[in-house]
Amino acid sequence: MLRLFLALNFLLLNLYACKGGYDSCILKVKDSSSIDNSLLKIPVINHKRLLFSVYQPNTKIIKYDPFLSLYLVKDKKNFKHPFKINNHLSLGMASINKKRAVEGRITKRQVGLNSFAKFSEKTYAPSLLLNSCCALEGLVTPRGIIEKRYVQRFLNNRSSSYGDIGIRAYNKRGLLLIKSVNPFFKDNPFKKNDRITMLDGRKIKRASVFMRKILFSKVGAFHKVKVKRGSKYLTFKVKTKKRYGGGYISDTFLEGKGVYFSNSLSIIKITNKLKSYGLKRGDKLIQVNAKKVKNSSEVRKYMGDFISHASLLFERDGFEFFVNIKAKEKNAIISHAKF
Repeated sequence: MLRLFLALNFLLLNLYACKGGYDSCILKVKDSSSIDNSLLKIPVINHKRLLFSVYQPNTKIIKYDPFLSLYLVKDKKNFKHPFKINNHLSLGMASINKKRAVEGRITKRQVGLNSFAKFSEKTYAPSLLLNSCCALEGLVTPRGIIEKRYVQRFLNNRSSSYGDIGIRAYNKRGLLLIKSVNPFFKDNPFKKNDRITMLDGRKIKRASVFMRKILFSKVGAFHKVKVKRGSKYLTFKVKTKKRYGGGYISDTFLEGKGVYFSNSLSIIKITNKLKSYGLKRGDKLIQVNAKKVKNSSEVRKYMGDFISHASLLFERDGFEFFVNIKAKEKNAIISHAKF
């Protein structure tokens, strides 16, 4: 009787796993109510659900990651067969919602908080990225796939903060290059187009791995980064600081100074310590160092192109004005305006 009981219990625990393939995963998504319109509400462990939502949910929040728009909340109903993260080699995966499973593979890995992963087939957001045993491989959001390593870190860590060493990296023609440099990052030794060759004494080639290691490191930790600049190799010992932008938060490098933007570069938040900037919510950033900008990526691209200060052109109700920000000064200088 005991063996029969254990066998039945094991069967129930694995009701949705493996044998039924992706059809059973669709059933599990439906039964667990994991998708609710534009929300992901995934049961995980101990009466908790993992939420992906661009709006704050009306429920008790245990913790929140503003960069990835992830919430951990209480689950009163407690689904009996919660989703687990796949910690093994992925032999296959599919983007799954309540109606369909789209099999495919990740073709581009998540590069930190600025570039989410991409799938080989058309996906429907929101969806769950699952293997055939219904274990989580990632979350399909409107901006791309949040990979399981980031989801696992959110679930395991108390803090939702990330590390930063003042650069954004990417791959180009097989090389790991610095795409942009934060000019407000104190004592930043890096330059745009430096080629990164080693991190902490180990060779490194993939931007996805490099940025993840930096993001997941503790604030205050030190890293040794070896770069090739021209024909010279240089090694820098840098201290990890707190990250302020990226993912579902704007990432213009101005977030560290307390200015946050919408997708169209209108200011949506200014911290109290920056009242002296003369900026207001709704002001629209239109130029950085005399270059027109349309998104955060372009702002980062041109932000480091200055010697003494960054020249920012804003527009407010048809009135245009410049704000000059020096890297080592606390306050901005409003220089001149034009109509």
